[in-house]
Amino acid sequence: MAVYWREKKSIALVYIMLSILSIAMIIPFYWMLVTSVKKPSEVITYPPVWFPSKIQWNNFRRLFQQAEFGKFFRNSSIVTACAVPMVLFTSSLAGFIFAKYRFRGNNVLFLIVLSSMMVPFAVVMIPLYIEMTLFNWIDTFYALIAPWTVNAFGIFLMRQFMFEVPESLMDAARIDGCSEFQIYWRIILPNIKAALSALSIFIFLWSWDSFLWPLVVTSSSNTKTLPVGVAMFSNQWWTQYNLVMAGAVVIVLPVLIVFLMLQRHFIQGIVLSGLKV
Repeated sequence: MAVYWREKKSIALVYIMLSILSIAMIIPFYWMLVTSVKKPSEVITYPPVWFPSKIQWNNFRRLFQQAEFGKFFRNSSIVTACAVPMVLFTSSLAGFIFAKYRFRGNNVLFLIVLSSMMVPFAVVMIPLYIEMTLFNWIDTFYALIAPWTVNAFGIFLMRQFMFEVPESLMDAARIDGCSEFQIYWRIILPNIKAALSALSIFIFLWSWDSFLWPLVVTSSSNTKTLPVGVAMFSNQWWTQYNLVMAGAVVIVLPVLIVFLMLQRHFIQGIVLSGLKV
């Protein structure tokens, strides 16, 4: 009986700790949502106002009127809609080659790909900017999309998953007359849907939330993305925090929707990619 109650107390303690951590994680999102519908006077009030006296839904309308937020949303949508399928294709194709073909330099090339993940983006940003300038792509969607077409982490993730696809399936497909690309398209891809879903969430998140690169290569509202648009509400003398938080809500909502739609595959992909070698 004593052992039973000790186990119950331990379980209760775990739940209490998880509840406290969950609340700590939720508070910043609650503060963002509440601040997005506050009056400007309530934003800077001390002590903080946790419940606004009157919900200001007008903040979201001002957001789209003052900074052409509709254009920024469209631009981010275009960049993300192009980046996700392109990375899925290039990563899965490269992962297929690294996982299923043996050729001289296979491991060396893969190590080079992995080593690129250790190079901070700030290091390659200036050479990349010079390259975009030579192509005359500055302030165009090409400059926003091109850096996302190949992703080293995506290649690594696809390779790890493809190791688990049996070679016998590929041999059977070859006997049936399938080309190597048909094997990749019809045999490999249907068997790695969990990895593709996980990678699509990663790429969606990275491209949707990207701030530094769009800030560097864009100068007009026709190409600026949402994170850059939100930053426009902050200046040297005054920051419109209610509009900044309203913009943050607009940015977060699509990410939450995509995550809720694919969370099962996302969690499975994270777990499996951490266990495979």
